[in-house]
Amino acid sequence: MIRVVLVDDQPLIRSGFRVLLDLEDDIEVVAEAGDGQEGMALIRTHLPDIALIDVQMPVMDGIETTRRIAADPALAGVHVVILTNYGFDEYVFDALRAGATGFLVKDIVPEDFLHAVRVAARGDALLAPSITRKLISRYIAQPPLDARPRDGLEELTNREREAVALVAQGLSNDQIADRMVISPTTAKTHVNRAMTKLDARDRAQLVILAYESGLVVPRTP
Repeated sequence: MIRVVLVDDQPLIRSGFRVLLDLEDDIEVVAEAGDGQEGMALIRTHLPDIALIDVQMPVMDGIETTRRIAADPALAGVHVVILTNYGFDEYVFDALRAGATGFLVKDIVPEDFLHAVRVAARGDALLAPSITRKLISRYIAQPPLDARPRDGLEELTNREREAVALVAQGLSNDQIADRMVISPTTAKTHVNRAMTKLDARDRAQLVILAYESGLVVPRTP
């Protein structure tokens, strides 16, 4: 059973998501909150698999809530998915850097929403290629000024580096396996080991670290 906490200051939005989720046999909404501070208390109490968190809320916003979840070892199993009205914006970028697994636009169709929750819960394929392309475009337009090797980068094997580079291109584990001519299980192992060595919570942070460290260099067309 996938356990979910909903954190959004709009009751109608929360109700709509809850109805969708509670209709599924494998998903349960265990609590809901109207701001980040209340949400943090409920997340600590219930230890859900997924925290669906709005970006902009009173008392404590989604980015700070995400940052606190990521910093708490007791919440290491909680995958944060950011909810936004605006698509890919600076709030979502900051949330990904703070430790969010990914994000959903609130006008997403129900089938895609449910699929995204299940994907996030298993910790795999956390960024769609379209979202990764926008991350890459952000770096092309405004590359980081302090890009430098990150601690742990030298510990990656050649195959792990190759896998990280492919993750940064938006490839799924199956696509990485095809490109590297290995099994999907081995591809997932390479990615997971790289995340451990680089202290990345998930693939979203792995993509960002790949560009910030200089392991992958964005190229204009």
